[in-house]
Amino acid sequence: MQAAPPPAALERATPALPLPPPAQFNFAEHLFALNTERAAWPAYVDDHDTLSYGELETRAKRFCAALRALGVRAEERILLVMLDTIELPIVFLGALYAGVVPVIVNTLLGVPDYVYMLTHSRARLVIASGAVQGVVSDALDQAQGGECLFVISQPADDAAPLAREHHVLHELIDNAPPASRAVQTGSDDIAFWLYSSGSTGKPKGTVHTHANLYWTAETYAKPILGIGENDIVFSAAKLFFAYGLGNALTFPLSVGATTILMAGRPTADAVFARLVRHRPTIFYGVPTLYASMMASPSLPERADVALRICTSAGEALPREIGERFSRHFGSDILDGIGSTEMLHIFLSNRPGEVEYGTTGRPVPGYDIELRDEAGKLVADGEIGDLYIRGPSAAVMYWSNREKSRATFLGDWVKSGDKYRRLPSGCYVYAGRSDDMLKVSGQYVSPIEVEMALVQHETVLEAAVIGVEQDGLVKTCAFVVLKAEARAAPLPLTELAQQLKAFVKARLAPHKCPRDILFVDDLPKTATGKIQRFRLREQFQKPASRS
Repeated sequence: MQAAPPPAALERATPALPLPPPAQFNFAEHLFALNTERAAWPAYVDDHDTLSYGELETRAKRFCAALRALGVRAEERILLVMLDTIELPIVFLGALYAGVVPVIVNTLLGVPDYVYMLTHSRARLVIASGAVQGVVSDALDQAQGGECLFVISQPADDAAPLAREHHVLHELIDNAPPASRAVQTGSDDIAFWLYSSGSTGKPKGTVHTHANLYWTAETYAKPILGIGENDIVFSAAKLFFAYGLGNALTFPLSVGATTILMAGRPTADAVFARLVRHRPTIFYGVPTLYASMMASPSLPERADVALRICTSAGEALPREIGERFSRHFGSDILDGIGSTEMLHIFLSNRPGEVEYGTTGRPVPGYDIELRDEAGKLVADGEIGDLYIRGPSAAVMYWSNREKSRATFLGDWVKSGDKYRRLPSGCYVYAGRSDDMLKVSGQYVSPIEVEMALVQHETVLEAAVIGVEQDGLVKTCAFVVLKAEARAAPLPLTELAQQLKAFVKARLAPHKCPRDILFVDDLPKTATGKIQRFRLREQFQKPASRS
């Protein structure tokens, strides 16, 4: 008789999925139809302007017509190197309406990255915000593979004149009549790409369908967030990330909510200004931002904001940060995990059921498995590789058969994350598969050690890596101190010993950091994820090691 699988083997979320979209389905057309009675309602408010739902639809349809006039055809790609302003949703939805495939990319990259993306995507057109028009123009000069039309959105006043021939976005839109109908696309037709950059190799063009956008709103935004037309939402994560795209476009437009956009960097002070001025009811952040917010002397009072729910993704949210935020603002942070491959969050805490220190439970419609290195299911409490099955999974990595076959395994997607499942049914993040450490023959999760360190009253942030010493792997912690701790007279060597004792009192001895390095900040991606590979490089040249 075959034994039953261990409890953590497969987590099937309930209830059942909502009705799927029809076979003939264009997501932009779907959104416009949902909001026909909200024409005067504000869809977007950015740093300079407000855009109503009626204006969004009209200008997106004008951009659709402009694309056709420029000779850009359905299924061809256009690269969007655009800041978070009202122009970006206009362009994104206009492209979907035209059956053209928008590829939203990070605005913080360098010329070589854009050269690669232009060439890899074979983009027929690129739109750049004025702040990045110079670097994109340089990339176009170096890119290979045919002519690519160049469009400038919001030309910068202080930008150098461009020698390259180009169009201006608002002129293209103003001079085009609204397209009368959408291109007939199927729910499984390619809608857009997002580039996912792994720990090694070139960025991967992650290909998503029109239906994938629909599913993230139906499975997460509506049942988990309870988002509605009266909500005002603000996402610190930018639209060029899968997390931000759902937060600031898919979700609010699916219910008629209003979205606040910010073009600049989401510093704590910049976020506070918008929380107070616009009083959003839903805020989407990342753990490093929440930590800096709670450490800031400018933290607003509860009465100054209108938050009802917040979310966190990108890295595990430290328990202490979540609890302090909740006590101060009276609003829970729903920690969750998503990915570019799954488009948005598939594992999340829920309102009224938050367990800080965990990533919660599967989102309705998604199945979770934890497997060992041999592909066998693991039991509760054991660390395993995270596999997901759900309706928003990407189709493939464009022109990368090897990586596609390693990630998209039939109905399942291998995330590259390590997790363990608690008896309560909640999942605890253990780190990326390539960041896991084996110390004294036992797995050590860097996240677990970091979570212990940030509970200390002097620690603002921490990151843990493995380093080889005398042929053995030991843990090393990089620590950013709070401002008051930096000003204290306590020697760093003595503070390091206190931190080591603090961790030893909470974790097994082999998990305690052998070295502690005090740094001013941690290297991060634009999403706020810690770049541990840079810390491994930096370990050879530490400033303050104890």
